[in-house]
Amino acid sequence: MHFITERPSHDLTYSDVFLVPSRSEVSSRFDVDLSAPDGTGSTIPVVAANMTAVSGRRMAETMARRGGLAVLPQDTPLQVAADTIAWIKERHPVYETPVRVSPDDTVLSALHLVPKRAHGHAVVVDDRNNAIGTVSRASLEGVDRFTSVGTIMDETFEPVESRLLDDVGRSGLAEVYERITEARRDFVPVVDGGVLVGAVTAESVLRSSIYTPALDPSGRLRVAAAIGVNAAVGEHAQALVAAGANVLVIDTAHGHQEKMIEALRTVRSLELGVPIVAGNVVTAAGVEDLVAAGADIVKVGVGPGAMCTTRMMTAVGRPQFSAVAECAAAAQELGAHVWADGGVRYPRDVALALAAGAAQVMIGSWFAGTYESPGDLLIDSEGRPYKESFGMASARAVAARTRTESAFERARKGLFEEGISSGRMFVDPERPGVEDLLDEITSGVRSSCTYAGARDLTEFFARARVGVQSAAGYEEGRPLHKSW
Repeated sequence: MHFITERPSHDLTYSDVFLVPSRSEVSSRFDVDLSAPDGTGSTIPVVAANMTAVSGRRMAETMARRGGLAVLPQDTPLQVAADTIAWIKERHPVYETPVRVSPDDTVLSALHLVPKRAHGHAVVVDDRNNAIGTVSRASLEGVDRFTSVGTIMDETFEPVESRLLDDVGRSGLAEVYERITEARRDFVPVVDGGVLVGAVTAESVLRSSIYTPALDPSGRLRVAAAIGVNAAVGEHAQALVAAGANVLVIDTAHGHQEKMIEALRTVRSLELGVPIVAGNVVTAAGVEDLVAAGADIVKVGVGPGAMCTTRMMTAVGRPQFSAVAECAAAAQELGAHVWADGGVRYPRDVALALAAGAAQVMIGSWFAGTYESPGDLLIDSEGRPYKESFGMASARAVAARTRTESAFERARKGLFEEGISSGRMFVDPERPGVEDLLDEITSGVRSSCTYAGARDLTEFFARARVGVQSAAGYEEGRPLHKSW
C-alpha cells in the first residue's frame, strides 16, 4: 500500500481515506482470487465475529459454504461448542439445511420457524423424514393460525436428487438452475430417495458457481472457535481442536497483556496443528509480542465496533485504518498476518482494510441483523424486523460469562462494562441474509482489486494506492437516493 501524497501525521479511520485506480490488466471481477493468505483455508477474506449475537451454527454453516469463517464465542460451554462443531461438519457444501415442519404442526408454529431462513420457506416432512410438501412465509400469512400445515402445503414441488449436487461442477449447477427456473420455483427440497437431506434456491445454486466453500482436508466445512485468557486455556484449546475446530481464536479486549502472552505460549506448546489467532492490539509492539508468544494471526482493533463503548469510557483505542496498516506491516516482517476486527460498515471499508494489509476482515453487528444470526427476529413499533446485538464487554455479556460465579462476584464485575447491552440491528429488506451481504461485500472487493490491477489479495496490498480526504470528500462519494 502506498499513499499518493505524504503520509499524514495523524491517525486515520476508513472514512478518512480512499483508493486511487491504477493501470490494470484485470478485466473481470471473476479473475480475482479472494482467498485469504493466512493459512486458515478461507476462500473469501470475511470472518463472522465471535459475538453471541452473531455466530452460531447457522451463521457458521452459511459462512463456510460461501468460503468464509465464523468464530464460535468463547462463552459457549465446551460441550455445546463440540456439539455445534459436529453439526457444522455434517452440513453439505452445496445445499443448505432446511427448516422442517410436520403436516400436523400449526401455521403459528411454522411462522415462528420460517424466519430462520432468508428465503422464508420450510419443507413439510412425514414421520420418516420424507419430503411431502413445502410452505412459505407468503402462503402462511392470512391463514388461521391454528390451521394445520398439511392442509395448506404445496404438494406440487419437484425435488432435486442429492446426487446431482455431490461434487458438482459449473455445468451441473447450470443444469440444476435451469430445472428450478423452468419449473418457476424459487425453493426446492433436495432428497435422497425421497428422504429430505437439504434444500436449494435458484439463487443459492448461482452462488455455488461463484463461491468456493471453505473445506477442511476431509472435505467438511471449516469453523473457528474462541477461548478466553482466564479459563483453563490448554484444556479448552485441546477440547475444541479434538471436536473439529479448524482455527483457534484467543480473545480478550486488551490483547497486549501478560495473561494473553501466557495463554499463547501454553496453546502453542501443545502443537495442535491449527492456526492460532490472538488479540486485540493496535500497535506494532503488540503484534511483535503476540507473534513471539505463538500467534500466527493477530486481531487488530480496539474500540471501532458498533457495540463497543471502550473509546468513550476509557479514551483507549486507535483509528482503525492506521492501526491495521501499522500492525499489518509489523506482521509481514515476522511472517505473520492480521485480521482487521471492527469498524466496517460498508464494502469500501472491507476493501480498505485489505488494502492496508489485513488478511481478513472480522464483521460483527453488520451480520447480527441477518436471518442467520442466532437471535430471535423481533418487530419494532413501525413494523420493521430487527435482531438484538450486544457488545462482548457489555453487562449482558459479562453476566453470561460469569454465570457460574457467586452472586457477589457477578455483581462486582457487572459494575464495569465497555459495551452496549442491547442494540437494534434492523434487517435490510433488500439484503436480509448474510449471503446477500457477502455478495455485496465480495463484489465490491473484487472491483477494488480490478481497479488496482490485482489478481489476488497479496497483489492488492502491494499495488493499492491510498489518498486522504476531507469529510466533504467522503460525503461527495455517497449516493443520493432522491434528487437535490
